[in-house]
Amino acid sequence: MQPFGATAELGGHGDHPFVQAPLQRRLHEVIPAAELVVEVTSAATAHHDRSTKAAGYAAAGVPLYLLVDQLAPDGPAVTLYGTPLGGAYRVLASVGFGSPLELPAPFRLAVSVG
Repeated sequence: MQPFGATAELGGHGDHPFVQAPLQRRLHEVIPAAELVVEVTSAATAHHDRSTKAAGYAAAGVPLYLLVDQLAPDGPAVTLYGTPLGGAYRVLASVGFGSPLELPAPFRLAVSVG
């Protein structure tokens, strides 16, 4: 799976794309209109999903990052990150699998996983 047809700009780990450190500053050129990025963890990608990818998307100014983390330390969770500043996000909401999570504008809908 490749996001937005951006195979030349994004590398992959397993079947999930990730942002390589040198490309973080250029991510905005690849997906200039992205309002939300969604990642689903796997055993092979969980660390990258929680750190490297989140930092890359935040540095690129992607407003929202939704992490579906089936391997979260406290149990499967869906976490919405937002308000990117200085290459980092803050947690906007986090719920366990099966509970609804409200996405803010421009989406304004509830999602539930699990």
